[in-house]
Amino acid sequence: MANEDLGRTLRRLRRPASLTQEELAERSGVSVDVIRQLEQGRKHSARLPTLHALANGLGVELTTLLGDPPAVSSTGENDGPRFVAVRRAIMPALWGPEPEPPGPGFSSDRLREQIADGWTQYHSAEFDTVMKALPDLISDARTATASANDDDRRTGFAALGKALQLAGHVAVRMGKTDLALISLERAIEAAGQSSDPLLPPMIVNSTAWTYQRQGRLEDALSIALRVADDMLNAGRTDTADGLKVWGALTMSAATSAARSGDYERAAAMMETAEKEAARVSKLPDGGDNRMVSVFSPSSVRIERVRLAVQYGHPKDALALAKGIRLSKDTPPSWRTWLLLDVARAHTDIGDAAGAVKTLESLRRVAPTWMRHHTLALAIVRDLWALPNHPPGLRPLAEFLGVSE
Repeated sequence: MANEDLGRTLRRLRRPASLTQEELAERSGVSVDVIRQLEQGRKHSARLPTLHALANGLGVELTTLLGDPPAVSSTGENDGPRFVAVRRAIMPALWGPEPEPPGPGFSSDRLREQIADGWTQYHSAEFDTVMKALPDLISDARTATASANDDDRRTGFAALGKALQLAGHVAVRMGKTDLALISLERAIEAAGQSSDPLLPPMIVNSTAWTYQRQGRLEDALSIALRVADDMLNAGRTDTADGLKVWGALTMSAATSAARSGDYERAAAMMETAEKEAARVSKLPDGGDNRMVSVFSPSSVRIERVRLAVQYGHPKDALALAKGIRLSKDTPPSWRTWLLLDVARAHTDIGDAAGAVKTLESLRRVAPTWMRHHTLALAIVRDLWALPNHPPGLRPLAEFLGVSE
């Protein structure tokens, strides 16, 4: 993949991991000369297997090395006025006024619905829309925390926790992981003052994901396992919502284990999670799935596919992907990731025709997302470099601008 920032990103990820170029070469199996050339800017491209190996050697997702799709598709600005407003909402100015109690026209049900819509938009990668709404959502939730009635006040803290959790996710997508952690820590504090016992562990799961993005795999694994165990010990998995939160934490722990090099442990965790996910449909449903962690047999299988392809088991990934039936509550972003991971697996085993067929499906369901995704570009570039192009590759290459 051609990328002028590839070497800079590689160096930025290697140094905090306390790895020399030689140590990264030993971990990844990539020659130290290739690593030097990339970091020094003398080489601006690498084949997908090399990028896979470097990401695994660093203990990060491939997309961390390549760069995620831009969170703000219209301008690409990470610190424009809209995001400044999100910052101010997460971290109000010192000595600012205390929130006033809500007026007579305020509706906690309407606020909850707006926050749920924000999560739906986030999962659909509508980041511009979410960022525009976030400052008001957080402000309205803070207002609700000043309610005179105890129940209304606890409801307000629950809304504030979910709004700040959403802000944390958006900050991660903007590459602002430190700001994300500030937002998530404040979300956990708010959640602790609500009456929802599932909200703090949900936000802890978001925190574990953010630690993963920072390469803090031990921290991510530790907090996910600790809170998952706490939920079991407290009997919090006897409802559908509780089991979903526990399952999401378990999947998060598995991802951290895999990125730490313990793929077998990760696979065992995911198998356990998939068995438990079958119980979700048999338990009492809490209601609005938009406000609860994503966890179902299909979402677990999608995550198992992702781990298998990311950690060098493409045949396992394809076997796991075969015959997946996606549940109706599977977010669109999970569906698109599945297609991309299946295309990666086909590429890794040398099945160019299978990769093209999968990428054609991805283009049909998420054309804008695909056009901006660096991994999709990397796969098509690798396929385009082959001496014999499978049918359908040229339109994809032209669509992504890699055939020129």
